[in-house]
Amino acid sequence: MTLLSPQQVEFYDTEGYVVLPELLNADDMAAVRRDMAARVSEIADDLFADGLISDKLENESFERRLARLFENLTDKEFLKYGRSWRDRLPGYFDLMSNPKIIDAVESLIGPEIFSNPVYNTRPKVPGVAAGAVPWHQDKSYWPNANSNPVITVWIPLVDTNLENGCLHVWPRTHKSKVLSFHAEQVTGTYYTEIDPQHLKEARIVPLPIKAGGAILFNDRCIHMSTLNKSNSVRWSVDLRYQPTDQDPMPEYGAGFLARSKEHPERVATLEDWLAGRLERELTLA
Repeated sequence: MTLLSPQQVEFYDTEGYVVLPELLNADDMAAVRRDMAARVSEIADDLFADGLISDKLENESFERRLARLFENLTDKEFLKYGRSWRDRLPGYFDLMSNPKIIDAVESLIGPEIFSNPVYNTRPKVPGVAAGAVPWHQDKSYWPNANSNPVITVWIPLVDTNLENGCLHVWPRTHKSKVLSFHAEQVTGTYYTEIDPQHLKEARIVPLPIKAGGAILFNDRCIHMSTLNKSNSVRWSVDLRYQPTDQDPMPEYGAGFLARSKEHPERVATLEDWLAGRLERELTLA
């Protein structure tokens, strides 16, 4: 089990985040990488059919292919596919239900765990508008939801660093209220962004981390990421979990019961999640 140590839990409680290097291995990430690669192939087919590219780059690496597909295209053409993706594919469920992740989350919120519907794949592509994510609190995306805490589990699928736009956090901001914010208007991404008067004393902590590591943080913890200045895609996912007695946020989609000590028979299967059911569909024998 990947339960956090008392020291890690104390660090999270104090700072609002905790870094878990090497949480996952290549096998843990294989299924989600496969589904991400399949999505890139669909995009390549689409771009080719529209006459925007002449080569689908089918032999290019996972790390480089999407970057090369868009290297001569515009922000608008990239944003057609979304600044982040929320596909309902088996590889995502495989990752979201990974016991190593769920164990870590259990250390923070207990064994009754709901996987929030707001999960994202983030392909941070060099030179496109969606690359930089401004200072924000995740809760600004669901300010009226009766859910606290929501734990974000941010996992890179490639090594992240200052060059390709690693995550940055502002520690000890997780116990504050949701600060006033606005929708970013310059790039067309409409990310939520904290109003500038709150950022005068920001304390910035960059968190470079290798593929398969994880950064867990509270949905009030202020964070951001910078532009990708490398020549490869900074692939990451952000998954979210919360106690089962909190708002499941159905307006954002269907999450699922990821773990339950009280009702283990209700924990959702892949088939339940693909069908949009919150828990296992039980049938009478």
